[in-house]
Amino acid sequence: MSSLGEEAKDWIVSIIVAVVLAFLIRQFIVELYVVDGPSMRPTLQSQERLVVNKFIYRFRTPERGEILVFSYPRDPSRDFIKRVIAVPGDSIEIKEGKVFLNQQLLTEDYILEKTLSDYPLSTVPEGHIFVMGDNRNNSEDSRFADVGFVPYELIKGKALLVFWPVSELKTLS
Repeated sequence: MSSLGEEAKDWIVSIIVAVVLAFLIRQFIVELYVVDGPSMRPTLQSQERLVVNKFIYRFRTPERGEILVFSYPRDPSRDFIKRVIAVPGDSIEIKEGKVFLNQQLLTEDYILEKTLSDYPLSTVPEGHIFVMGDNRNNSEDSRFADVGFVPYELIKGKALLVFWPVSELKTLS
């Protein structure tokens, strides 16, 4: 009977350790997200599943071109996924469908179609980023007052990998 009790104790300890490790990994290292909506097409499709690195921005700031997840400023219970277009100190302007970063035309081979709206010349403030969806004409992003410049503290992590559906498995650079 004591060997059965020892085995049960081992199982309970193993389960507790596994649950604690899973919690710590999800809380501090990686989290899984589902893409909801068309704003990142063609790069990401609605209902794709992503692995998001939650700790990378503890060691460095976001870089231009990275795809990241952040809390929607007006409702932090909602998460958005967008591409970083500009970082602190950068100037950003959109005119005649073209994005200008620091007065240079931005080459964007990842967008779905030309941007239809304009955005006045602005400078990204310290501690913030300017983000846009790859599907520019169907994206709620930094061009609009509800999102605006995204403060670092709302950033949840960098999208690393699409893992579902398996046929769409890819890394995100």
